[in-house]
Amino acid sequence: AWNEGVLDSYLIEITAEILTFKDSDGEPLVDKILDAAGQKGTGKWTGISSLELGIPVTLITESVYARCLSALKSERQKAAKIYPRTVAAKTYSEEEKEGIISSLHDALYASKIVSYAQGYMLMAEAAKSYGWDLNYGGIALMWRGGCIIRSRFLGEIKKAYDQQPDLNNLLQASFFENAIKNAEQQWRKAVVFGIEQQIPTPTLSSALAFFDGYRSAVVPANLLQAQRDYFGAHTYERVDAPRGEFFHTDWISSGGNVSSTTYEV
Repeated sequence: AWNEGVLDSYLIEITAEILTFKDSDGEPLVDKILDAAGQKGTGKWTGISSLELGIPVTLITESVYARCLSALKSERQKAAKIYPRTVAAKTYSEEEKEGIISSLHDALYASKIVSYAQGYMLMAEAAKSYGWDLNYGGIALMWRGGCIIRSRFLGEIKKAYDQQPDLNNLLQASFFENAIKNAEQQWRKAVVFGIEQQIPTPTLSSALAFFDGYRSAVVPANLLQAQRDYFGAHTYERVDAPRGEFFHTDWISSGGNVSSTTYEV
């Protein structure tokens, strides 16, 4: 059913086939595949580019880290014995199962929107840095024409850029704004469910953290800048001064006496 709605895509389609594929003994083959994912490097390259350009492409980067963690199979097996799950197994009613599945559906959709928004942020910054002239709507159609990320969703990206060629971020397009607002409550439920059940949801939770940061007019980076100025004289901007005007405080002479020298234990 997921492949008949907003999540219609190549990856959802093959996932459905994988989950129903039986081994020679009639049991699901997926359950017999070792949970240690490999990688060829494309995600890593994207993560490196995002760091070089200063764009928070958190979902792709977190996906790479999740693969890296999965590869630590023997170490995870040891850790599982040291830190056993503290949540007892629970049997859910059919109604509860439907609710969980519905939450996961919306969480996946919202996270997918965030992931594409981040990807387009990276492309836009790369275009500025390298002098590229990119057709963002055309890129979406190119992916739709034949690629593992082929999906119905890409058509909405094309429409968004057709309607607003100077679109700053996909999250500011009306279609995706409404989609996120409609999915947000269930998205949060899915992430909370994962936390409560001690099930890792690295990309769903990373997407939600990015969204909450992106939609916040004020974040605690002021403390971060104060720390950077204290230990490295990196300066900071003030809320009561024009952007681009930088200040430095002599924190130590003003009463600070903390040093970063070696501590004796």
